[in-house]
Amino acid sequence: MTLSPIFKTRLITTLIVIFPFCKIRVYKMVESTQEKKQKTLPYLPHELIIQILMRLPVKSLIHFKCVCKLWFSLISDPHFANSHFQLTTTTHTPRIMCISSLSHEIRSIGFEAFLNDDDTASVNLNFSLPESYFPAEIRGSCRGFILLYRDPNIYIWNPSTGFKKQIPGSPFRSKLAKLCSIHIHGFGYDQVRDDYLVVVLSYHITVVSTRLKFFSFRDNTWKETEGAPFAYCVIPSRRKGFLFNGAIHWLALRRDLRWNVIVSFDLMERKLFEMPLPNNVHHSALVHSGLWVFGEYLSVWAKDNANDTVEIWVMKEYKVHSSWIKSLVLSVEAIPDHYFQPIYSTKNGDIIGRNMHSTNMSDVIGSNHGTRLVKYNYQGQLLRHHAFCNSPSEVVMYTESLLSLPGPGDNKQI
Repeated sequence: MTLSPIFKTRLITTLIVIFPFCKIRVYKMVESTQEKKQKTLPYLPHELIIQILMRLPVKSLIHFKCVCKLWFSLISDPHFANSHFQLTTTTHTPRIMCISSLSHEIRSIGFEAFLNDDDTASVNLNFSLPESYFPAEIRGSCRGFILLYRDPNIYIWNPSTGFKKQIPGSPFRSKLAKLCSIHIHGFGYDQVRDDYLVVVLSYHITVVSTRLKFFSFRDNTWKETEGAPFAYCVIPSRRKGFLFNGAIHWLALRRDLRWNVIVSFDLMERKLFEMPLPNNVHHSALVHSGLWVFGEYLSVWAKDNANDTVEIWVMKEYKVHSSWIKSLVLSVEAIPDHYFQPIYSTKNGDIIGRNMHSTNMSDVIGSNHGTRLVKYNYQGQLLRHHAFCNSPSEVVMYTESLLSLPGPGDNKQI
């Protein structure tokens, strides 16, 4: 295997960083190479190459595709991409994607470094769409892919590889429905069928029922399934589905009962379910609320305006109503605008979120102080906050990946 001097240097550096025990052998190799003035490296076992590459970030792997045909083939292999993603989810911290509602700027942020005042942890991303006054809205995230929506179009984007795909329009959407329906989206992965689904819940403003349809990437088609005999009403800031435990979840209001519930779509059973919220959560507080994962549990956060706090509830046993407990109460007095939305909990229990101010229930979230990343420790103590966007914005967590989508026309650019 013959390498250019540039890539040889990169490989040697990678070996030293990832496998310190190789350091002596590598230095001897360099000395020998300098003495003999040769441009070749000793043979590396294929298994060792795989283990080295498996531990590299996506950006480096994309660059290393150019090293040789063997590496290009290996890094492009879907099995390698899947194994790399499985390892990444346990060893790498997810990133935050932010879309400004004013400038339409899209940024990717490594939040740990950014909260420690490292501005290089924030990078601009390019996602080109036809010019429009309205920005693309984030409606979901799964396995490195982002679901974006700009009415009436739906897009899937892998910001790490640059791949993007526009979903074909749904055949179930009538002209009247386009004008009078509310659409709620979600995006998830069916592990049994190795299939990604874009899920859409729709309810008509004059009809008390909910329709459910989903797009299967493996079948490359829309399918309609049984919805609900009543309508779920969702305010704009909750139209982004939350993925947990093989299901997509939304916080919604049942119009027939005038009561808030959790609606979930099981990706393997492909059915709609409903779960009650904690009994002690005041439903008036759910105006500013949402779903997330705290530790290993499905969690609801709700702003208590009277006490200037955010309550965090966790469901200790999935789908068991009696297992809801209040886990933590966070004071938001020291945060600009006194609003906080948790979005991620670290392995040591720290809570990462952003300040939030919602005006007139719109999807524009931010404040006069811009949007800030906020960090609490596991005891609920405020550690720090740092502005990352000067305008209202949407955010979502995602894990970098090399993964591709199944089905016809895999990974063709739009």
